[in-house]
Order: sequence, then structure tokens, then C-alpha cells
Amino acid sequence: MSPQSLNEYTEVIAKRYKRAVYKSKQGLLNEYCQVTGFHRKHAIRKLNSFKFFQKPKKHKRGRKSVYNQPELLVVLKKIWLTANLPCSKLLKALLPAWLPHYAQTFRPIDSGTLILLEKISSATIDRIFKPVRPQYHKKGRCGTKPGKLLRNQIPIQTDQWNQAVPGFLESDTVHHCGDNLAGQYVLTVNYTDIATGWTEQRAVWGRGETGVLEQTENVERSLPFPLRGFDADNGGEFINYHLYKYLALRQGAPVQFTRSRAYKKNDNSHIEQKNWTHVRQWLGYGRFDNPKIVELLNSLYTSEWRLFHNFFIPSVKLIDKQRDHSKTIKKFDKPRTPLERVLMTDNSIVPIAKKEQLKTLYQSLNPFVLRKNMEIKIAKVLNLSYKTGNINSDASNPDFA
Repeated sequence: MSPQSLNEYTEVIAKRYKRAVYKSKQGLLNEYCQVTGFHRKHAIRKLNSFKFFQKPKKHKRGRKSVYNQPELLVVLKKIWLTANLPCSKLLKALLPAWLPHYAQTFRPIDSGTLILLEKISSATIDRIFKPVRPQYHKKGRCGTKPGKLLRNQIPIQTDQWNQAVPGFLESDTVHHCGDNLAGQYVLTVNYTDIATGWTEQRAVWGRGETGVLEQTENVERSLPFPLRGFDADNGGEFINYHLYKYLALRQGAPVQFTRSRAYKKNDNSHIEQKNWTHVRQWLGYGRFDNPKIVELLNSLYTSEWRLFHNFFIPSVKLIDKQRDHSKTIKKFDKPRTPLERVLMTDNSIVPIAKKEQLKTLYQSLNPFVLRKNMEIKIAKVLNLSYKTGNINSDASNPDFA
């Protein structure tokens, strides 16, 4: 019997076998085994697993999804990509501020879709984006070299989670070294305020002490609140006399200068999060060893970059954490942007005039325009790094634009 004939014969017997009762199946199996020469157990498996008789998938019970609409998915995905892939709770929180700008930048949203976007839940957003999220998880490299000077003079601070007053910064460096720490390359000095989540980034060439000091002075002038505390890791770019003199030994109101424990990342948990979301996720892991990139990055960091992250990207803060045996229960506050947290601060810390200035600036901004300008400047940085032969395979996704 040819394979084709065997398949046709199996199809005929399988149809009868599927509909037959137990006693009739015994006769069909005897006949099938006698004709084909198959073992009885093999024949049973072959007839039961015949593709023609696979059970169709059951339809999902209940009402149809009202969110499975092309227009809704287009709007939601565009905002999600432009906001740099926030989690569902943060995406839901930023929708009210972003939807009016979407209508101005692209096209008006019909009333039905707008109503659905206003009442969509974070769980529904998770279901929509579940297939896409796993591809954006990577780890960086550690380039911190310990600074031995002044370690005894700078106290260790480990309880930074309880700061409620703006002005206490955590700082860290992000090395744009690719897979090789040798030689000179660009570093991003990352700063974040613990109470409000306000972030600032500055680029420096190499690990020089004076470069970090210069950018720290520039960041202090850019903050909407006075600098009260400064916490860093044990890298030599922070643990040095230049920065210590500028912060702790200044006349008038000295700044509390503290450091973390060696090899304890959680002591700087706030800034470690921002290293990924505010730097790596945008610039990737390539090597920037052209000094001209420093000027391009600082032009980006001091303009659209800081406005986009501080005015339009919300975050949550941990307000309670309890451990019940092997289960950890965490409670977070309502998602808010750093600007919203600054505006909620007492007037004695952030003056009313400063708050009004920030509100006026916010009204003049469009997050989609900021994002577009950011992509243009990031492309210039990456193109300049390509010319030096350092291809950055982890650069910003073109779908973000």
C-alpha cells in the first residue's frame, strides 16, 4: 500500500472510529491493524491524533471586547512608544495630559475612542501590550572604580527612601564604553531628586574630577529647588576633594554630602532605576569615544530631554512595604510627574513665582514635538559614533519616532 493510499484509508477509518461506540471501535481497530500491519497501540494513537479530527478551539465566552478597535490601538500605541514604553499604570496616568497634544500633532480623536481611552484600565493595557514588552530587557556594565580619598570624611547614608523634602539628590555615572572599559569615552552623569523624582543628566569626557564638578554646578543652577543633600557611590569621580569642597565646605548653607556602601546597589536605588529608564533605554550600550559627542549630548540634556522627562513622564513612589512570610506587599502612591510633585511642595521650599514660571513653561510644551526633536539629536549622536567605527546595535528603536 502506497503512503497516499494509506493516508486516504486512515482518513476513512478515522471518521468511522471517531463516531463509533466502544464495541464498534474494537472491530474497526481489528480491521485497520489487519490491513495496515500496525501494532494495536500505534493504530489507536494514529486514529485519535489524526489532524482531521482535532477539536476546534472553543470561542471565548462572554461579551466581545470593546477595546479591540484599530483606532484605539493606534492612538494608545503611539503614545506608549513616544513616552518610551511606560508600564500600564503610568501610561494610564499620563493619558489625560497627552491626548490633547495627540489631537493637535496628528489628527483629532473621535468621541467614541476618546471615551474608551479615558476609562481604559491598566489591566486592559497590559493585555494589549503583553507580546511587545519582553524584548526590552537588558543589563548594563559596571564601570565604577573606588575613590580612596576622603572616604572617612564622607559619611555612609543607607536610609535615603524616607526623604520627603526636595533637594536631596542621588547621583551616578553611566559609562558609554561599549564592551571595553579601556581608554577615554563619554560618560553621562545622572542626577535624581528623591522626593520629587526630578532628573537631570549631563555628559562629561572621561572620569575626570573637574568635569563632574562643573556639571554638578550646572545642575544645581537648573534645579527648581535648592540643593540640600548629595548622595553618590564610591567612584573616584565623586569621592574627591573638589566636589567635597564645593558641597560640604561651602560658605553659608553647606550641602549634606554622603556616600553609599561599597557593592550595595540598593543604597542608590532611585538613581539605579533612572540609569536604565532615562539613559540606557534611549542611547543603548554602544561606545562613544568621540569628544564631540559631549557637546551634542549636553545640548540634548539641557533642553528637550529634561523637559520631556520632568514635565510629561509620571512615576510612582513606594509608600509602604510589608513582608508576610515569603510574600512582600508593596503600596505605591498615585502616579505623578516630577513637575506635579514640585508644584505640590510647600511654598516655603519652592516659591510661588517659581511654580508659576514652571506652569507657564508647561503650557507651551508639546510632548510629541519634544520627542521628535530628541530623536533628531539622538540620531546625530549615534551617527557620529558610527563614523568612529562603533556600531551601537542597542540604539533607540526607530518605531519610537
